[in-house]
Amino acid sequence: MKQPDRLQTWIEKGNVHISQLFFQFYKELKISDEEAMLLMHVHAFQQSGNQFPTPDEIGARMMCSQKSVTTMLQKLMQQGFIAIEQETANEILTENISLQPLWNQLLDCVDKEAHQEKIHSQKEMEGQVFQLFEQEFGRFLSPMEIETISMWMDQDGHTPAVIRMALKEAVISQKMSLRYVDRILFEWKKKNIKTSSEVTKHAATFREKNIQIQPSTDNTAKKVKFYNWLEDRN
Repeated sequence: MKQPDRLQTWIEKGNVHISQLFFQFYKELKISDEEAMLLMHVHAFQQSGNQFPTPDEIGARMMCSQKSVTTMLQKLMQQGFIAIEQETANEILTENISLQPLWNQLLDCVDKEAHQEKIHSQKEMEGQVFQLFEQEFGRFLSPMEIETISMWMDQDGHTPAVIRMALKEAVISQKMSLRYVDRILFEWKKKNIKTSSEVTKHAATFREKNIQIQPSTDNTAKKVKFYNWLEDRN
């Protein structure tokens, strides 16, 4: 066969597209390599127009018997990876092998992985909060302090980002204590302030209203933005 004819045959046969998710997660779904190959063959048959390939047809393409193919198909059906669907067209009943259950489980794996990554990222950010407090305090946190910070996140629902901003307010005010940070968080929660952008807007508004005059090194007065959160009763 000439090269152009071989190329034309290749094109006419078409390509079988398998999602990368299948190769990424089929092991996690406890699908064996042989069962994975069988599913790929079913998908290939369907893309070529055969929606219900028989075990004989599948077995002819694999190095296994028709009986083994039948056993694997039954197992995959019992495990909820494939289903037999019936359709009626022009009063003719037809059956096909549906791979939709498999695709659904693959998407569930994606959602699970994304959720786990989110949890891992959250844990990392929470760990950074403890490190930041130790850095600003210049010492290790006591068990009681660690428990207090944990309660801010677990019970009060403050995000690591908001807690970091509360600590920043304490640093600016030169009042480095957990009690002061706790008061800041209490005020923000009372005012339903939950995000870092809301914190920025709120803190800027109140700091503009509270300006302290402090002497500079050249004996001239300068304005310093300051807000004492412990005295806020608005």
